[in-house]
Amino acid sequence: MLGDSLSAAYGLEAKQGWVALLEQRLTAQGYGYGVVNASVSGETSDGGLSRLPRALQLHHPELVILELGANDGLRGLPLTGTRANLEKMIQLSQEAGAQVLLVGIQIPPNYGPKYTGEFAQMYPQLAQAHRLALVPFLLQDVALVPGMMQEDGLHPVASAEPRVLDNVWKPLHGLLRKPH
Repeated sequence: MLGDSLSAAYGLEAKQGWVALLEQRLTAQGYGYGVVNASVSGETSDGGLSRLPRALQLHHPELVILELGANDGLRGLPLTGTRANLEKMIQLSQEAGAQVLLVGIQIPPNYGPKYTGEFAQMYPQLAQAHRLALVPFLLQDVALVPGMMQEDGLHPVASAEPRVLDNVWKPLHGLLRKPH
């Protein structure tokens, strides 16, 4: 799991976050996967790209869940750089033998409809180009639901994390294999 604060359980205990809940679900359902959460609050796609080679070398993952780009968008960084970083992370993960689940995010409309729209299209375009499973919007049915977000309006509350996991589980489940 390579992500930012949305996957690092920002403002919560780590065990309350959707990634910890994912590990619990995998164990409960008999999947033989361990989960390494290499998510860092505040991480950009550039930071993720700089950390990924070492993580791939250390852990040899079968599957990489890639959830980055939100902080790039919140900072108004050029999307060409974000897209290139995500694309390079996809390629590095695949070259290391891992399947990739790309996790999309949407950003508030602060930077105008052109930037916001191009940002929203970036994830489905990358998924299509690389034939990846895609979570279209990590915070679907969470972000705009009263009581589901922390006071900052950016991060889910603990009670919303199972819903976040469900958003990831649907496309992830098709990539999983149970041990023989």
